Amino acid sequence: MKTIKIKYFTDKIDKLTYIDGKSDWIDLRSAEDVTLKKGEFKLISLGVAMELPEGYEAHVVPRSSTFKNFGIIQANHQGVVDNTYCGDNDQWFMPVYAVRDTQIHINDRICQFRIMENQPKIVFEEVASLGNEDRGGHGSTGKQ
Repeated sequence: MKTIKIKYFTDKIDKLTYIDGKSDWIDLRSAEDVTLKKGEFKLISLGVAMELPEGYEAHVVPRSSTFKNFGIIQANHQGVVDNTYCGDNDQWFMPVYAVRDTQIHINDRICQFRIMENQPKIVFEEVASLGNEDRGGHGSTGKQ
């Protein structure tokens, strides 16, 4: 089991919890009240900073209900927080774009994260041919 140090910037959001047996994703909450008009961009404070274990990174994505409930999309589609972003003021944020007028309240669950091992070190070997059967190119599901 890995240990993650966490610093909360507010006491107005629920503490992070891992819901064993339901999912290995952990919900993150808005640490501020936000009012957005259609077409506006905002970095929404998530009220936490963390020190991830060496060799791990966090993948931050919207919850499945975020668009339906709030009419926002995550502007970078998936945030990646590496283990070097771990200072006392390295608060996590969710960059959002509003597709309709909306309000988000303190403690609303707007995104989720999981930690993943970093990609292993790789070397690219340039070749003239990959030596595999041609599947048919872009958009192809293979030959029938």
